Amino acid sequence: MGKRRRTALRVFGLLLVLAVAVLTLRTNLPDLGQTLDVLRSAHPWWLLLAAAAEMTSLRHFALQQRRLLAGFGVRMSVPRAIAVTFTRSAISFSLPAGSAVSAGFAFRQFRTAGATRRSAGAVAVLSGVLSGVALLLMYGAVVLIPRGGATGNTDTLVLVLAMLVIAGLVFLLDFLLSPRRPAPPPVLADDDPEHPSGRIARARASVSRTWDDLRRLPRRSWVLSLVHATVNWGLDFACLAATAAAFGIDVSLVRLATVYLTVQLVRQIPLSPGGIGVVEVALLAGLVSAGAAHGPAAAAMLVYRLLSCWIIIPLGLLTYATLRRGPKVPDAPPVQPPALATRR
Repeated sequence: MGKRRRTALRVFGLLLVLAVAVLTLRTNLPDLGQTLDVLRSAHPWWLLLAAAAEMTSLRHFALQQRRLLAGFGVRMSVPRAIAVTFTRSAISFSLPAGSAVSAGFAFRQFRTAGATRRSAGAVAVLSGVLSGVALLLMYGAVVLIPRGGATGNTDTLVLVLAMLVIAGLVFLLDFLLSPRRPAPPPVLADDDPEHPSGRIARARASVSRTWDDLRRLPRRSWVLSLVHATVNWGLDFACLAATAAAFGIDVSLVRLATVYLTVQLVRQIPLSPGGIGVVEVALLAGLVSAGAAHGPAAAAMLVYRLLSCWIIIPLGLLTYATLRRGPKVPDAPPVQPPALATRR
């Protein structure tokens, strides 16, 4: 697909999202003064739970990639994996073509940790694949759960606390199942395979290599990586649910999950770095259509995006400084993740 066609599709997608938002909000846009009043009335304990859920979500995104690296015999400490996650997330959120630049940065960090070119590329690709599978599992769960009315804060509190407890148990399980000595890496067919010509042939070769790499990984590695990815998405949704509760938005968790998953679908369209601007409009329109008042909907959108996106950019700059102290490896071509749903 040519550059002009991609640009045209992005502009069309952006206009489509804005059109849907205008149709949803045309009768009553959120008033700035009302939104500020709602922000000042937020319940601090809910905001604290939302922040804890989002930070724990980021940790599990780091643990997912760390577990995949371990499957290829590469060890990376938890603090360093978290630093890589914050830095690559900041890159993805702040730069044009941020996803590609973020993938290239992660590739180089995996190489710094001792991964071969093939295994570093496999981790980057498999991470995206398993994140996409985890998101599909969430879609399936929402479809199967019967709809209901407003549920109140009790169900939201149970959800957030349950996700935090599950996250702790998964982290403990990952620690207990980690080998005390580096596991021998699975034997890959070629560390630098020759790429076939033709777009379809390259796509088939990429799918074939990804499947082969997944089969060669120890079952423990890809299963735990999928669990980490699922917890990552679940905690991010818990952050949104806690933020909504902080401003008194009383809609069913199923309807809120539908809004969340719709926004994630919109976010996969690379209209802007990190979906900035697009996600905010789509989330606001989704909350209002789910039954939230305009002021609380705008306040919840602002706080959720602050926790899940905006605040990560300066934090990523700080963690980047710690990563610069590590050993260097020669630059390698960035590895593009597959076109599947990715969290960062």
